[in-house]
Amino acid sequence: MDVDGDRLSTLPVSRGVPAAVQRGGRVLLWGLAAGLPLLFLGVFFAWPVVTLIARGFVSNGSLDLSGFAEVFSEPRTWRIIGLTLWQGVLGTVISVLLGVPGAYVLYRCRFRGRTFLRAFVTVPFVLPTVVVGVAFRSLLVEGGLLGFLRLDGTFGAIVLALVFFNYSVVVRTVGGLWEHLDPRAEEAARALGASPWRAFRSVTLPSLAPAIASAASIVFLFCATAFGVVLVLGGVQYGTIETEIWIQTTQFLDLRAAAVLSVVQLVVVVVALSVANRTRTRRERALHLSAATSAARPLRLRADAAPLAVTAVVVLGLIALPLVNLLVRSFQTPDGWSLANYANLGTTGGRNALSVTVWEATANSLRTAAIATLLAVVIGGLVALVVSRRPRSRTGRRAISALDSVFMLPLGVSAVTVGFGFLITLDKPLGIDVDLRTSGLLVPIAQAVVAIPLVVRTVLPVLRAIDPRLREAAATLGASPARVFAAVDGPIAARSLGLAIGFAFAVSLGEFGATSFLARPDAATLPVVIFRLIGRPGAENYGMALAASVVLAVLTATVMMVAERLRGDRSAGEF
Repeated sequence: MDVDGDRLSTLPVSRGVPAAVQRGGRVLLWGLAAGLPLLFLGVFFAWPVVTLIARGFVSNGSLDLSGFAEVFSEPRTWRIIGLTLWQGVLGTVISVLLGVPGAYVLYRCRFRGRTFLRAFVTVPFVLPTVVVGVAFRSLLVEGGLLGFLRLDGTFGAIVLALVFFNYSVVVRTVGGLWEHLDPRAEEAARALGASPWRAFRSVTLPSLAPAIASAASIVFLFCATAFGVVLVLGGVQYGTIETEIWIQTTQFLDLRAAAVLSVVQLVVVVVALSVANRTRTRRERALHLSAATSAARPLRLRADAAPLAVTAVVVLGLIALPLVNLLVRSFQTPDGWSLANYANLGTTGGRNALSVTVWEATANSLRTAAIATLLAVVIGGLVALVVSRRPRSRTGRRAISALDSVFMLPLGVSAVTVGFGFLITLDKPLGIDVDLRTSGLLVPIAQAVVAIPLVVRTVLPVLRAIDPRLREAAATLGASPARVFAAVDGPIAARSLGLAIGFAFAVSLGEFGATSFLARPDAATLPVVIFRLIGRPGAENYGMALAASVVLAVLTATVMMVAERLRGDRSAGEF
């Protein structure tokens, strides 16, 4: 720790202040720190979601649960639930099988360019879902580079795109623990005659189990609740619970069916988050007990050939190929190679497909993402500060765990549900005579709701790593909670702030589900514009969609590269 006794000794001692007053001040400050995020979540997440679901179960002013029987009597419902679960399981299994070798190469081994590769494999995680859908479709469509595989519009294309997204989650989560494992146990097994595979299976793999289980639970949650990728690559044929909520809400205006499906999805999310919380606790305990310093060693081409080959195939074939192909295809036009698609970004497309130009939409995206990032970092930082505490009472620990789980719900609850819920609840929030539905703040607020869990998961591990004795020493010297934070928590939390800002900004840039409901035509964001372009006929509109996707991909990649550079604590973050 960088916080030493000299810094604590500079804290002013509160003399002459009654102990009861000091305790009252602490309670007030911690109450505000927990109450402000809960108020934000309650108004801008819980209220819209609960209101929308409740409308589906209320008929003529009375409770009516017949919607469950109607929805579950449809074979289509069971097919959608089955596809959702199968998509989640398959995407998780493949991500783990490919991600563990990647974690070994990128975190256990040292080589030139490792920092760049770590940042590069993280880029897909924050890429907008619409961009990924367009990238894979341009690669797999007939006439595309891999068109001969005939995967366009198939379930396999969706799973590949989901693995593309979630590969970095496994690599970062497992690699963060693997990097600090003491290598002597595996070396002892090898000295006793065990083969490399047997030593890995009997010694290393059990030690990595908490991190693998934690990564798998989060990846399943992301795969089962995917929206943009499924909508672009699968359409109606391979719909999931998420896309079906969107269809029932926007096309059929069937709030009852949407409410039932939202409840089903909420059950899946709660189960996944419960597993994630348990496995995360085991992972943090394992990381705490592991070596404090990095145990990485130089990469050995012959001994590490197998994991290196798997990682190379994934990085080049699964991650780089769709992005490079997207870039190349963006320069193709019916008349040959040119910059015409990029020149057209200053127009509203063929037959005025858009209400704004792509460059105007880009400005809208950057502006709303900046506001959303500010909100997400402030609210998420307060949540991480409160949840990082370790109460001595069992009731206090349970309350902290419950608060942590509650703020993870936006990761899995349908963004479509949140967006539509905004429209039916925020005409006069809390009785205030302000119609937020016409306000330009509604989109960044929705984006902040989605980004807050990522901020929490980035900052929280750093705060939990602080030795609680430092806080106790500061408090013993009479420092108020605010001064304890300024002297102990603040400087250490600042190490992860760059990465938290990067995640929040990149995710806000690419948010599509809620924004597609809320963005006005004259203030459309870049993901919304791209989706509208690929839904309009004509080579001009499709070419513009490719070029706009490249612009959005470059923006998000640049943000994450800068965030990794500014990242002060290499153990920061769960993803």
